[in-house]
Amino acid sequence: MQVSAFPWLPSPGWPGPGMRMAWLAMAWLGGVALQLQQPALWPGVALALVLAALLLSGAAAWWSGRAGARWLAGLALVACLGAALTHGRAALRLADALPPGLEGVDLLVTGVVADLPQPSLQGTRFVLQVEAAALAAAPGQPLRLPQRLALGWYRGAELDALIAGAPEDLRAGDRWQLTLRLKQPHGTMNPHGFDLELWLFERGIRASGSVRAVPGAVNRRLGVAVGQPVQRARQALRDAITRQVPDASAAGVLAALVIGDQAAIERDDWDVFRSTGVAHLMAISGLHVTMFAWAAAAVLGWVWRASPRAMLALPTPAAARWGGFALAAAYAVLAGWAVPAQRTVYMLAAVALLRSLGLRWPLPGVLLATACVVTLVDPWALLQPGFWLSFVAVGLLVVSEPLQPAVPAQQAPGAGPAVGPRLRAGLLGGLRTQAVATAGLAPLSMLFFQQISVVGFVANLAAIPLVTLLITPLGLLGVLLPPLWGLAAALVQGMTGLLQVLAGWPLAVWTAAAAPPWAVALGLAAGLLAVLPLPWRLRACALPLMLPLLWPAVPRPPEGRFELLAADVGQGTAVLLRTRQHLLVYDTGPAYTPEADAGSRVLLPLLRARGERQVDLLMLSHRDADHVGGAASLLAGLPVRSISSSLSPSHPLLQGPAPSRRCTAGQAWAWDGVQFEVLHPGAERDAAGAANTRPNAQSCVLRVQGAQGSVLLTGDIEAAQEAALVQAQDPALRSSLLLVPHHGSRTSSTPAFLAAVAPRAAVAQAAYRSRFGHPAPEVQARYDSLGIAFLRSDHCGAYTWRADGSAECTRRARARYWHHPQGLAAPPAAAP
Repeated sequence: MQVSAFPWLPSPGWPGPGMRMAWLAMAWLGGVALQLQQPALWPGVALALVLAALLLSGAAAWWSGRAGARWLAGLALVACLGAALTHGRAALRLADALPPGLEGVDLLVTGVVADLPQPSLQGTRFVLQVEAAALAAAPGQPLRLPQRLALGWYRGAELDALIAGAPEDLRAGDRWQLTLRLKQPHGTMNPHGFDLELWLFERGIRASGSVRAVPGAVNRRLGVAVGQPVQRARQALRDAITRQVPDASAAGVLAALVIGDQAAIERDDWDVFRSTGVAHLMAISGLHVTMFAWAAAAVLGWVWRASPRAMLALPTPAAARWGGFALAAAYAVLAGWAVPAQRTVYMLAAVALLRSLGLRWPLPGVLLATACVVTLVDPWALLQPGFWLSFVAVGLLVVSEPLQPAVPAQQAPGAGPAVGPRLRAGLLGGLRTQAVATAGLAPLSMLFFQQISVVGFVANLAAIPLVTLLITPLGLLGVLLPPLWGLAAALVQGMTGLLQVLAGWPLAVWTAAAAPPWAVALGLAAGLLAVLPLPWRLRACALPLMLPLLWPAVPRPPEGRFELLAADVGQGTAVLLRTRQHLLVYDTGPAYTPEADAGSRVLLPLLRARGERQVDLLMLSHRDADHVGGAASLLAGLPVRSISSSLSPSHPLLQGPAPSRRCTAGQAWAWDGVQFEVLHPGAERDAAGAANTRPNAQSCVLRVQGAQGSVLLTGDIEAAQEAALVQAQDPALRSSLLLVPHHGSRTSSTPAFLAAVAPRAAVAQAAYRSRFGHPAPEVQARYDSLGIAFLRSDHCGAYTWRADGSAECTRRARARYWHHPQGLAAPPAAAP
């Protein structure tokens, strides 16, 4: 005799009120999700009118007496309530903005360090809770600034500065008076790229900037340990771990597991964890919090039973339940209060409350209620991959529960199987749980990251017991007995070594292009089908359903046409040019810090999301760091068949296996019916002579001609090179689209050059509030006066010119109300 084939479903009595609660929860989540799609917040009057109309329609439905109408009106009202509350919170957060007139102005700000400072080779990043502010030039006139600021205190780019140590010993909870320069939140915006502005908005950070470490600047500590006790405790623990564990790699992992400081994990270790699919273990996940709650409840129960008076005051189960919950919540707060930890704490609270009240909800109802609480506290969590991975993982484990045989009537109450069968059942249960997580979460991994770890199943089988049963408990016990951190570090080193071996396997990671919505829907259905307790002949259908997500068809330009994408890399140049069967990358953007560059942060994720498996030609226009800063990462991350550049033959970027040649005027070739021609530098500029020439003057200039038009890629050429091109190549310069020379510098874009090129549109790749002043206002005015559509990457984001002739600005296509307003204020992308 067996119970229902789907034991996760509620009992027959639940579909009445329980199902109604589930629909109400989904209506709430739907309302919140709908509000998060707004490009701009509705005006308050419009929102009030919509709510009034809904209230009137709800009242009419109620008086109609029809149950269906009442129910639909109730769902609509709950959805609107979720949207309205999210709208109100968003409006308050948007109001906490930095006035544009205060950008780039020296400000004297007093505040408290509100989070863990993050030291790096360049300096220290930290969050400041503002208490008072004024203009540095007029300290007696108070100003209103955003409550939280993301700041950097940098040492400088010189080698002596980089090795000199931190500029100041910043401690969480200390009060400082600092001279700052601020700007509104603004990040790069690329297809499938990270949304920095959302990340800052969710954390209530409404301005960023840097400390002015110049003569005359006031930067002084006003008080020690004046606030932020949780953050002070976290920093003290991080420092203690660093002192106790000499291996920086192992110490970073322990800091992540004990206090949730994921920034302490080194970049190379993150790469290994992602490749092997164990990155989720390096965050304070629901599993960690649950295990902590279970252990805390067991210890509290044992202690409570030792006191008859305590048991009379409060039964032991209740004391253990609520005590374990309280300690687990404290651990989650100490660990940074991430979404998985929030979800687990809310679920533990719900379970503890229901048991105390003598009620039992099915787990799907608890999950939905928890999701509502999470989105009530932080509605923007709905846009984070961690939210979906966390909730879906638990949901899949529930729905995948296999059939359970009924308890035999002859089995004595309390009797159970022997230790051997129980151990075997536990091992099989662990394998099943990992299999469910691997198969069920694969579609979400492909959706969010365009990759899955092929070795993830094996890696997690080894890493999950190590991390959850040994490393994390030892790390937490090390708070009381620091020598235990040494043992935990040894286990971390052994685990990392094993994971490095797995990450080195061929095809350890499967990557694919971002799939279309229909393929995503099929993949999600396949993940659910694969874990449901159904016959295997039905589960086998999951594989063909998953294939469009694992191996999507990638659209390519037709013969004779090309697609161009000018990436948003900040202050630098990077352009992707794709024909039907070939890919050219022109420059690779800047190096942001010694640890990060545009190649790793922008180009590699973008290329993988586009389904690119190799680069046929990498053209590096010249040696400036804002053009070749990301090249090393690109060369390490994707096969590059050949390089063309103006670099010296001894340049480190040309010492790899990819064959290289010098770009020289007159070089020409055709790919798939598209014509390519190098127009500059001339052949007379050989490698020996180039050493005495400014790098800008050596820039490779490339013209590409397809059926939809032509584009001229110019690097950083200046007025002299423009004049030479006009004299030597005047008819060949005419192009539909122009990559603005030298990012719009005053030294370039001469009237004669623009008249010879005669573009219909021009793209300037420059950072927001570029420290070089790019593009110069008078240069932009020159383009405007000639009727040339002038597009700036800080306003447009990545610019795409498609093979059919249409164009798109990513910042406009992905516009949301938390983005910088320039994206919506800018004109639509002009098609050349």
